[in-house]
Amino acid sequence: MAFEQGWAPSQGGSAASMQLNRVPDEDRPPAPLPGGSTPNLASTPAQKRAAANTIETELQPNTKKAGDWADASMTSAISAFSGWATATGLKTVQTTWESQVKTLVGRLNMEKGALRATVTIFTQTDVDRRGTISGIPSNFDKY
Repeated sequence: MAFEQGWAPSQGGSAASMQLNRVPDEDRPPAPLPGGSTPNLASTPAQKRAAANTIETELQPNTKKAGDWADASMTSAISAFSGWATATGLKTVQTTWESQVKTLVGRLNMEKGALRATVTIFTQTDVDRRGTISGIPSNFDKY
């Protein structure tokens, strides 16, 4: 809407009105999503176990290796700049880096545990529900 159209009603003139009830079709994202996938948050226990195993066997060890590699490089740089203000700055960076790596590894550990616990919780819930439902007598059992 142009400024003149918006200003016209207050000046006694007329202006076209417009109301948006939804996003125009040309601005909507395509469904299915790019890559051919559709929105789906469901996952199987096997997928959760695989994700937890990937965290344990790949992400955590590689994160620790990267952290240790950077720590070794930083230690040698601090030694090379000993006596300079740069060494103090590098030591601060190293302390921050170590803290961040430790936090990331801890977060990966929590995610791994949560994935494994989710499998257990859902499986146990399914077993409990089945037991409860099968304990209810039904007239269909007679047939």
